[in-house]
Amino acid sequence: MSGVGAVGLFAALFVATHLLMSHPLRQPLVERLGPRGFQVAYSAVSFATFIPMVLARRNSGAEPWLWQAGEASWWLAALLMLVASILLVGSFVRNPAMVTLQSHDAVIGDPTGVFRITRHPMMWSFALWAVAHLLVHPEPSAMIIAVAVLALALLGSAGQDAKKRRQLGQRWSEWVARTSFMPFGRGLAFPGWFALIGGVLLFIGATWLHPIPVGLWRWLG
Repeated sequence: MSGVGAVGLFAALFVATHLLMSHPLRQPLVERLGPRGFQVAYSAVSFATFIPMVLARRNSGAEPWLWQAGEASWWLAALLMLVASILLVGSFVRNPAMVTLQSHDAVIGDPTGVFRITRHPMMWSFALWAVAHLLVHPEPSAMIIAVAVLALALLGSAGQDAKKRRQLGQRWSEWVARTSFMPFGRGLAFPGWFALIGGVLLFIGATWLHPIPVGLWRWLG
């Protein structure tokens, strides 16, 4: 099997096993293995598909790029990565709905921070990372991994919405009515100072450590 073929195989397994174990197989596995056992199994399967995917990508060597990205694509990729960094940092601030949604008596508060931008900030940070890399790194095996991450982020978010709708019913519908699946789907919103400052610092640090000059370092260097 070619290097690209191996990357594609393990990428498909990585996405499929994540989606299956996160949704249709989750409850049966939790009942059989227990919550802790399920987490161990989930982690083991994740590593068993992710690590071979990365190794296959590394062993595939240099590949011909499908096109050469223009400067506009690099600028757009940098902007997407900045937004992704802000969403990722902000996603670690407690979701204001997670406690109140579980109680039928509690009032569901308005979304705060990055949850005013999207109700799936972490997943969208991964999706934007994938889109940014598709724009400027059109190497076949690298694109396969980016597409896998993109698919997992978007399908996983949609699956989370469907699961919460079944579990919480009208309570979830109230939260959905106040939030957006797509980033900025309900207009521009301030992510909060913690997410903004932390995201900018993460963006600067991650792009500085990147193997090739990216972000602002592409032009400052």
